[in-house]
Amino acid sequence: MKHSTTLFAMALLVACGDVTGPAADGNPATDSTAAATLPPIDLAGHGLPLLLTPLDKQFTEGQEPAIVWKDETGTLEVKAGDHFGLVITEEPGDIPRLKATLDRDLLRKNTVLTETPELLTYRSEFPDDATLVFMHFYQVVKAGDRTFVVQDIDGQPFNQQDIERMVVAISPKPPA
Repeated sequence: MKHSTTLFAMALLVACGDVTGPAADGNPATDSTAAATLPPIDLAGHGLPLLLTPLDKQFTEGQEPAIVWKDETGTLEVKAGDHFGLVITEEPGDIPRLKATLDRDLLRKNTVLTETPELLTYRSEFPDDATLVFMHFYQVVKAGDRTFVVQDIDGQPFNQQDIERMVVAISPKPPA
């Protein structure tokens, strides 16, 4: 009996494989919470004390993040593929104001999904067209004495998993 239990445990481990690493067929794991294998990108070169944790390329169609400073709006835009796009602006975050704006929206129905003092995720949908559903996030990130707002790129359709990945992609740079 002792040997059959050991054999069963070994067979189970072999059948399951390494759940955190590549799948048995050689393809990367598809867990949406899989940590990026790339080192964080320091955004200090753009004047921001923030770090960007790039996604695993399986989530960005193999694309590296494109980081572009937009002079006309004073924002830093980060895009990688069709499922990752965010904008960083240095400004005091105001989640209550955003919620009030969403409540007054006469064109779209907005539903708050997650709300904390630093994060608001919400769904916007057009009542007349069920195919026009957009997921959004608005995040306040404090780095030292500076405050930044990180949010999804407006007009690009994201799903819930995309939003969850983008929310954890930007973090304050640790003090030296």
